[in-house]
Amino acid sequence: MNENVKEQLAKYKSLIGLVLLCIVITFVTPNFLTLTNITNVFTQVSVNAIIAIGMTFVILTGGIDLSVGSTLAISGSLAASIIKSTGNVPLAVLVASLVGISVGLINGLLISKGKLQAFIVTLATMTIFRGLTLVFTDGTPISKLPESFVNLGNGKIGFMPIPVIITVVVAAFAIYLLSKTRFGRYLYALGGNEDSARLSGINTSKIKVLAYVISGFAASIAGVIITSRIGSASPNAGMGFELDAIVAVVIGGTSLAGGEGRITGTIIGALVIGVLNNGLNLMNVSPFYQSIVKGLVILIAVLLDRKSRKK
Repeated sequence: MNENVKEQLAKYKSLIGLVLLCIVITFVTPNFLTLTNITNVFTQVSVNAIIAIGMTFVILTGGIDLSVGSTLAISGSLAASIIKSTGNVPLAVLVASLVGISVGLINGLLISKGKLQAFIVTLATMTIFRGLTLVFTDGTPISKLPESFVNLGNGKIGFMPIPVIITVVVAAFAIYLLSKTRFGRYLYALGGNEDSARLSGINTSKIKVLAYVISGFAASIAGVIITSRIGSASPNAGMGFELDAIVAVVIGGTSLAGGEGRITGTIIGALVIGVLNNGLNLMNVSPFYQSIVKGLVILIAVLLDRKSRKK
């Protein structure tokens, strides 16, 4: 095969995989390719896509953020509590965002200034903030939220669901940050070789902290959306979401070693996970088997990433 063709296939492998997956599922279950179901898939994907976009910034530095699920839960719970007591949706969104930013800041400072492993730090904060969410909610969901807030996650502008519009805006801003700003260039340089980036005058600690802040902020936005969609805030919300986000990022072509990846690839990766979940549900596959399939997808994604890095 021509080397140029191989290069193009490798470049668009995630998109090709998504198209092939859609074709297979359409043949197996015709209900997949309906307007209602496709809209439903995009809406369901929106939460994972937003978290994965934030995760992309962290993984580009060569790091990892396991705390996004807990950040989602505590942000959503605080937002729900404020809305239930005051009815002020903008205030609730602002507080949730500040919480996400604060979690990201804590992670970033411990990793960059404290020189601690990202895996250990975010594993610890994942546990801490999950515990704080359980304490805050007393282990029970916060429900009976006002219609004005519930419409945020279930309403539409024209034919487009609001969560999808929010995802598009977040993705567009992320693409701008990575491709058009000095911060984006520094982020790729840091992930490519941190020592070289530092020696060239880049404040690597600041860039790393900002990456985790963005990840925390994205998780808080996702927390507000999922709380609005469900109409209640559960202290167990977001469990396992960090794995889905990491898989979406890796499937999208972002290297776990850092320094290489794109937001568009992450969106495609999130769509792959969403389409796979939707197809398995339409085929009435047991959730137990779905976990096995998702685990295999993780292994395949990491193996492909490793093979790509070797080449």
